[in-house]
Amino acid sequence: MAITATEPEPGIAVVTIDYPPVNALPVQGWFDLADEVRAAGRDADVRVVVLRAENRGFCAGVDIKEIEKFSGYDHLIGANKGCAAAFSAVYECEVPVVAAVHGFCLGGGIGLVGNADVVVASDDATFGVPEVDRGALGAATHLARLVPQHLMRTLYYTARQIDAATLQHFGSIYDVVPRDDLVEAAFRVAREIAAKDTRVIRAAKEALNGIDPQQVHRSYRFEQGFTFELNLSGAADEARRASLDNNFRAPTEKG
Repeated sequence: MAITATEPEPGIAVVTIDYPPVNALPVQGWFDLADEVRAAGRDADVRVVVLRAENRGFCAGVDIKEIEKFSGYDHLIGANKGCAAAFSAVYECEVPVVAAVHGFCLGGGIGLVGNADVVVASDDATFGVPEVDRGALGAATHLARLVPQHLMRTLYYTARQIDAATLQHFGSIYDVVPRDDLVEAAFRVAREIAAKDTRVIRAAKEALNGIDPQQVHRSYRFEQGFTFELNLSGAADEARRASLDNNFRAPTEKG
């Protein structure tokens, strides 16, 4: 179980999430992901980062079993800070980040994808924020970057999921391909970016972040404050335990 980074082609760094079976990341996993993405962006030889995953889906979010295993709030606070660090690392990476999404992309996965620069997905990919069913809040900030406002609210309140084809309709996903073609689809975009003058692309990334109307760091941390309130009230504990008692598991590849 790890976050790994490779450079299979000149100028292209690949950061891979690998926490079987569903890529529910523990606290340390989020910080490791942040470190690898930031390191890739600081490398002068890297021109673009591809963020991908192994296993059944792209990311099932936070490992709620880890949070539930310990008393107190240390692991909840750690998960909050770890997610914020990973989402920020993707957003602030000095070079563009191409997210390659397969299977399910839930909760924290939405935070990563919503902050990426380009998204490609397999035709079996589904996206959602099930936080309300777990007694938490978060990633509405990033879901709002993928779908229009009223749809975001509907998906958030109902914890429903949306498929890749629908997101492509909204322009959030650049390309939808069969699962076997996903990595190559991500590399096609990455190669095109890597072929540009990296000085210009790095400046473009900074400029686009500077004119972004969404203050992603501030709004996400605001959301997280309500998650902590729900934990203090006991509502979050009840929801997490109900999820585990009901044998909660991430959706299959078909959502």
